[in-house]
Amino acid sequence: MLIEPKELLTVTFTLFAVIDIIGSVPILVSLKEKMGGISEAKATLISGGLMVLFLFLGEPFLSVLGVDKRSFAVGGSIVIFILGLEMVLGLEFFKSEKDLKAATVVPIAFPLIAGSGTLTTIMSLKANYEEWTILFSILINLIIVFIVLKSLTFIQRLLGPAGMVAVRKFFGVVLLAIAVKIFASNVGGMIK
Repeated sequence: MLIEPKELLTVTFTLFAVIDIIGSVPILVSLKEKMGGISEAKATLISGGLMVLFLFLGEPFLSVLGVDKRSFAVGGSIVIFILGLEMVLGLEFFKSEKDLKAATVVPIAFPLIAGSGTLTTIMSLKANYEEWTILFSILINLIIVFIVLKSLTFIQRLLGPAGMVAVRKFFGVVLLAIAVKIFASNVGGMIK
């Protein structure tokens, strides 16, 4: 189980960009004010559980559906590309639920942190990286998520409105580049 530092950094940064916890700060602050607080540990654990579950059981689930990893990676790269476009262009292609009754689970743990984009990215990354690398990247991101959830007000003040927009656009461009790379490295193996 040798983990390449460069690969760990790439996968960690990819998941960080997809999870977009910094870009979610305005939404999270609003939910925190409406709910009178957020259970940071519970949100982190639930989203982490979903990611790890999908990392290890996503592939068997796909095989039941008759879908291989390359096909899923190509499909996932398209979703990641659209997420990147959302962030760069300020559009909303994917609508999230606005149910506040169970705000820790919905929409915070799922879909804000461990949403379809994150789960799709985890499966797409499995086509190019080892499971242990992805698992450690998930754990690193969960630590970041927990710290951000604990520091919502501070981060919002620190970045300001313009900073929040800049961060979101930057990570959008990164996602677009990652999506193109995943697509290019998997689509060739599908065409016969």
